[in-house]
Amino acid sequence: MSSSIQNIGRIPELQRRILFTLGMLAVYRVGAKIATPGIDADVIRQTFQGLEGSVFTLFNIFSGGALEQLSIFALGIMPYISASIIMQLLTVVIPSLEALKREGERGQRQISQYTRYFTIVLAAFQSMLLAYALENGQFGAGAVLDPGWSFRLTTAITLTAGTAFIMWLGEQITERGIGNGISLVIFSGILVTIPGALGQLYERVRSDQFTLLEVIFLFAFIVALTGFVVFVERGQRRIPIQHARRVVGRKVTQGGMSYFPLRVNTANVIPPIFASSLLIFPTTVAQFTDASGTVNRIFQDYLFPGGLLYNGIYVGMIVFFAFFYTAILINPDDVADNIRRSGGSIPGVRPGKSTAAFIDTVLSRITLVGAVYVSAICLVPVYLSDSFGVPFYFGGTALLIVVGVGMDLMAQVEAHLLSRQYEGFVQGARMRGRLGR
Repeated sequence: MSSSIQNIGRIPELQRRILFTLGMLAVYRVGAKIATPGIDADVIRQTFQGLEGSVFTLFNIFSGGALEQLSIFALGIMPYISASIIMQLLTVVIPSLEALKREGERGQRQISQYTRYFTIVLAAFQSMLLAYALENGQFGAGAVLDPGWSFRLTTAITLTAGTAFIMWLGEQITERGIGNGISLVIFSGILVTIPGALGQLYERVRSDQFTLLEVIFLFAFIVALTGFVVFVERGQRRIPIQHARRVVGRKVTQGGMSYFPLRVNTANVIPPIFASSLLIFPTTVAQFTDASGTVNRIFQDYLFPGGLLYNGIYVGMIVFFAFFYTAILINPDDVADNIRRSGGSIPGVRPGKSTAAFIDTVLSRITLVGAVYVSAICLVPVYLSDSFGVPFYFGGTALLIVVGVGMDLMAQVEAHLLSRQYEGFVQGARMRGRLGR
């Protein structure tokens, strides 16, 4: 890793990509500080301080603090993530979308275009609901300076345009930057909350609410948990594939052994994000009902974040979406068919349906392990934070995103370095060939 970092300075193209990425992220951070017209940001901020530890805290972290200030980027990239997940689920249900997905690059571009349109629709719907909630005092009395249709339309247009701009910005980072633009936007939003969290912890230590021993234990736990997440995220179950020696015309293909890797956490952070998105709806419904009503009391008594029923449903959704999303990404029948076409076979397993059944069994077992792991990572830090009174939000979902994006970022940098080394090797070989002539 250290050698890779040193080699970055020797490749101008990689430097330009990194600087472009940092510039785009800086633009995103500036926009996160621009308040939406017609609102009192101080009232919104005070309201969110009272919602500390709720689901809104997680979404505020994903938006890089923009939601708590109700900036023009308050909706963040969540409408795009929701639209992407829904489109991926629809490709399984709708045959025309499934056929479009099989068309390759052209089909993927068309699906990406549908995702963009759906993102705008979701953002417009959510921004209009948010405008109504602001007018009704759900985020503090006096949050709206001049209520009315003018405020609603202005808020809807502003927040929808903000989400569209973030979506465009992420795509630019993917194409012209270091890659994984949407993930890096979320990654940067999480990182900017760390200085504030450390400041809160320091104030607790100064006021003797937190001892130095507790701080050491907290950091040791965070480091150990991060190391465990890195270890599991790199974990794979490699299925051996034996390739026979083949003769095609005059070409002889040598046999050998290769492996089909199955990640422990194939679905990554999609299950907890989607589960959190669905569970926030009851909280939203409760806010629009009478505080003394039956529906609101049920939500407050049973389905509040951190409660037993809430956590049970949360874990159940994580397990369900882990299996569902993994099934979308990996089709055992297609994998078995590709192995057969390449002239390979799994030792001790017959080609065809037996191979597909074997892969499906292994995939189901490893997905269950991954789902349990993700559920534990999402719940254990929250329980420990509440038990020790940690003054900042420390959630497993944010940790999974930070670790996953960090690992992908290093992989992208190394891929660029390897490609440049390969190009240099090819150019050197050509030059040596010309000199030999």
